[in-house]
Amino acid sequence: MASFKSCVFFLFLLFVISSIHAYQVSHDGRAITINGERRVLLSGSIHYPRSTAQMWPDLIKKAKQGGLDAIETYVFWNAHEPLRRQYDFSGNLDLIRFLKTIQDEGLYAVLRIGPYVCAEWNYGGFPVWLHNMPGVELRTANQVYMNEMQNFTQLIVDMVKQEKLFASQGGPIILAQIENEYGNVQTSYGDAGKAYVDWCANFAQSLDIGVPWIMCQQPDVPQSMINTCNGWYCDDFTPSNPNTPKMWTENWTGWFKNWGGKDPLRTAEDVAYAVARFFQTGGTFQNYYMYHGGTNFGRTSGGPYITTTYDYDAPLDEFGNLAQPKYGHLKELHDVLHSMEKTLTSGNITNSDLGNSVAVTIYALDGQSSCFFSNANETTDATINYKGVQYNVPAWSVSILPDCKTEVYNTAKVNTQTSVMVKKSNEPASLQWSWRPEKVDEAVVLGRGRSSAHELVDQKVANDVSDYMWYMTNVYIGKNDPIWSDNMTLRVNGSGHILHAYVNGQYLGSQWATYGIFNYVFEKQVKLNPGRNHISLLSATIGLQNYGAHFDTVQSGIPGPVEIIGKNGDESVIKDLSSHKWSYKVDLNGINNKLFSGNPKFENGQWFSQEVQINRMMTWYKTTFKAPLGNDPVVVDFQGLGKGHAWINGESIGRYWPSYLAEEEGCSTDLCDYRGKYGPDKCASGCGEPTQRWYHVPRSFLKSDENTLVLFEEFGGNPSLVNFQTVQVGTACGSAYENKTMELSCNGKAITAIRYANFGETEGICGSFDKGSCSSEDNAVSIIEKECVGKEKCSVLASEGVFGSTNCGNNAKRLIVEAVC
Repeated sequence: MASFKSCVFFLFLLFVISSIHAYQVSHDGRAITINGERRVLLSGSIHYPRSTAQMWPDLIKKAKQGGLDAIETYVFWNAHEPLRRQYDFSGNLDLIRFLKTIQDEGLYAVLRIGPYVCAEWNYGGFPVWLHNMPGVELRTANQVYMNEMQNFTQLIVDMVKQEKLFASQGGPIILAQIENEYGNVQTSYGDAGKAYVDWCANFAQSLDIGVPWIMCQQPDVPQSMINTCNGWYCDDFTPSNPNTPKMWTENWTGWFKNWGGKDPLRTAEDVAYAVARFFQTGGTFQNYYMYHGGTNFGRTSGGPYITTTYDYDAPLDEFGNLAQPKYGHLKELHDVLHSMEKTLTSGNITNSDLGNSVAVTIYALDGQSSCFFSNANETTDATINYKGVQYNVPAWSVSILPDCKTEVYNTAKVNTQTSVMVKKSNEPASLQWSWRPEKVDEAVVLGRGRSSAHELVDQKVANDVSDYMWYMTNVYIGKNDPIWSDNMTLRVNGSGHILHAYVNGQYLGSQWATYGIFNYVFEKQVKLNPGRNHISLLSATIGLQNYGAHFDTVQSGIPGPVEIIGKNGDESVIKDLSSHKWSYKVDLNGINNKLFSGNPKFENGQWFSQEVQINRMMTWYKTTFKAPLGNDPVVVDFQGLGKGHAWINGESIGRYWPSYLAEEEGCSTDLCDYRGKYGPDKCASGCGEPTQRWYHVPRSFLKSDENTLVLFEEFGGNPSLVNFQTVQVGTACGSAYENKTMELSCNGKAITAIRYANFGETEGICGSFDKGSCSSEDNAVSIIEKECVGKEKCSVLASEGVFGSTNCGNNAKRLIVEAVC
């Protein structure tokens, strides 16, 4: 009996302990509440597969130090279930480990299960085998699809519940999402689309996870769900249900890149302005998409034509470095917003429109008030007179006064450093290469496939196990055939992906498109033989489409028709080969034989080290190298290469394509003006340069001794220029308005010199500063040198007390410093 009582008491004690640690998460029309307290919640997206497990602790720690409360991530169905009922949660796909890392850092988590994610991810996160199931229709009221979606979602929820990771169990997950941006495309699915949304909501609720569910971009959201906003600006967003809080699940901190696209830049001032306006207008939950963008390793990038880098101009760059000034400027904003939490979530709100896009918002609670002064005018600064005091609010900015007296933060006034990142080589000697050809004769000469059909098939029939698929057929043409002439062409209607054409064993030509183009016509003159002719077409996908109504049905590979055209004078005769017998072969021999693994047991054939062939299509290259010294992030420079795929010690670092130059038009050398609404072309750079020249090599991929780099060069290139470099802060430019503290950091390295310093007015940008019309009496350079040189970081108050009086009068004064790291 005693042992029974002890057992009962122990079970009761466990229940009490677990109850103490569980969070009660709910919401009202104002905010998300946690244990009954309304919260201001600032979150950031970090996608676990776009980094490595070894990077997660540092990324999440920096997010917390940056003032975030939560980390948001999608769950990537095709990564976890690449083949039906065969699951992978290893390495950087270890979702549970990622969530526990968030928990260890004391942050909340937002789990966007989807399982459609978009995210510029291959096929929007759907496994391609799903597309090939009989009778399936994706993202609509289709039983085949819903059964599979239910199976995967249930799997994820059960895994998370088992580890007690929902807040209701004491875990970090305070919100979950079902579907994703469906409202943007719902009308294309008709009544079945509405039925599907209702089914999603009912299914989600049935999972009983104990935290609220959200649906983003879903105006007709069911009552059990919270509708949220995605975009560059969400201050005008109003929830469709007045009993749900105003939430912003994706504040786009920049934009993605596509092959042939420019480098995007969204200024720190504009992102901060968007956040401040959102909270001024009643928002209480905001998430940055992305806070860390990362890398599309392997074949994960979507589009098609999305680059391997997914940097996104985020506050943490692709490699995990602080992207300054964006990171620091937003951190200051987060601190101010958190200091006003109770007033923002429970105070009475008074709005005053002063005209000319100027507004004052006052939050008042228990005799205390907090103020937002906003100026949405794109060109004209505003002066606001409030309780007898005048406040200057620059154009396109928001001033925040936590006590309605003192301006603590203005979105246009950056008081954090700008870090100019540089790439440094520490590799003393050039790499020694060996090479071998990809064996294409089996397809190009012999036409041997693994399957056949009397039609052209969508490349997705192969379940996306490879970028590559051969389409092969024979055509018999006699000299008496009406098509026969001295002027014949091969014409192929392509899907927008890459096409390489061979006829009778000879290379004929290639063609590709760019982002947003889903078809083209390839046509080249061809010399055919009387009798049998062999045509081999190699299709190479560059990520499957990830967004849009019915995006899953957009064809890949060669949709056809494929035609021979004979021209005699003005007369043309067309022979359509589309219904001929076509043989198919998925992948390339070298990939099938795992030449990228570096393991000799997989290599059937010899690597040649003499007379390395360059600018040769369909060629493998291999070299060894030592890991760069230190702990700085590592990149590999692929200047001189064409297009292909790269592996480090058998780990894929993704597709490369440095020969694809960014468009020539649309860049400016003028200083980027943060004022006015952002779009992907605003302030873009990199016109005419390689879309992506440097590729991330995570330190966890490297060994301490010898490492192997293997390339498959599809187009033809010269590997002699390939080299490894590290990424570090080269120049740090400090900025602080009067009576603010300027902080400088070289990220673990010493400040070696001061190139420029001035307290007063400064013109130009980091790297090209000039003194303006006024400055301090004392030598600012000498003062900063004394305080900073030889140190890893330093801080100096921007004041006349430190630098002496100025002749600036009433003009705004700033301390500007340029330091060498």
